[in-house]
Amino acid sequence: MKVYDFNGKKNICGSKIRESRKNKKLTQQQLAAKLELMGITIDRVTITKIENGERICLDFELMGIAQILGISSDYLLGLHT
Repeated sequence: MKVYDFNGKKNICGSKIRESRKNKKLTQQQLAAKLELMGITIDRVTITKIENGERICLDFELMGIAQILGISSDYLLGLHT
């Protein structure tokens, strides 16, 4: 499997996810629990890795996270400020 990165990160959305999660006053564990209710199995450690840019964020994970945080996926991808 090839490993891709952008400026040393495996995703471009991690920092925006962390910022938005903290603005909503959600812990990583709470975000993981809300994703689980949507049928997206992800744990706190994986969220940490995504936020730190150490793991890719799959498209369905990105959509679920955006929905929970009340923001657009475009924002998480840096397309809108």
